[in-house]
Amino acid sequence: QVQLVESGGGLVQPGGSLRLSCAASGVSFTFNSMGWYRQAPGKQRELVAAITRGGSTNYAFSVKDRFTISRDNAQNTVSLQMNSLKPEDTAVYYCNANIVINYWGQGTQVTVSS
Repeated sequence: QVQLVESGGGLVQPGGSLRLSCAASGVSFTFNSMGWYRQAPGKQRELVAAITRGGSTNYAFSVKDRFTISRDNAQNTVSLQMNSLKPEDTAVYYCNANIVINYWGQGTQVTVSS
């Protein structure tokens, strides 16, 4: 079965950087799109960034110019480089991969605090 495993979350001070990675296992195909969502306490899950199989990207306005998404189709991995982090970026970040249906990782906590 398909599994998405995230890594790289943690605690960072405002202005700092983190890199999230997600690896898919149990797949023999290339996902149409891969991306990252986040959910802060009391809020709905929201798209952070997504990338298509061809490399086209889409970012939430709040993270544009600070976050960069990338993927390796051969390895079925997707990464999110997060720079200039702000306290409002604090959330659980979920890896997402889509081909016909959506697959989700278990989530990784990102906390931005001094």
